[in-house]
Amino acid sequence: MDQFPTDPLNANLSDDPSRQRSAARDSLLLSAQLRVDGEAEATVRVRNLWAGGLMAEYAQPVDVGTAVEVDVRGVGWVGGRIAWTAEGRVGIAFDREIDPMAARKPVG
Repeated sequence: MDQFPTDPLNANLSDDPSRQRSAARDSLLLSAQLRVDGEAEATVRVRNLWAGGLMAEYAQPVDVGTAVEVDVRGVGWVGGRIAWTAEGRVGIAFDREIDPMAARKPVG
């Protein structure tokens, strides 16, 4: 994500560029289900999660702006759009904010 002057998932969070990259994010490794344009689900690895989006490993080609849905553990299905793609990763901007800590709660 360092190729962007500001983080596209956080672009509206603050006018201060130094705060855009340091906004509350959880670095983690969890699996999620991803639907791209309503197609069949694929399992992705979520590497970074915050209230407004996530970064996941996804090697398939996908265009910026493509509608997606992500099933995040502890949160459920969340709609969004592809914000960026790079080297087998995608950034997804959610349509609504979520509680990223819900994904960290123990299952059971």
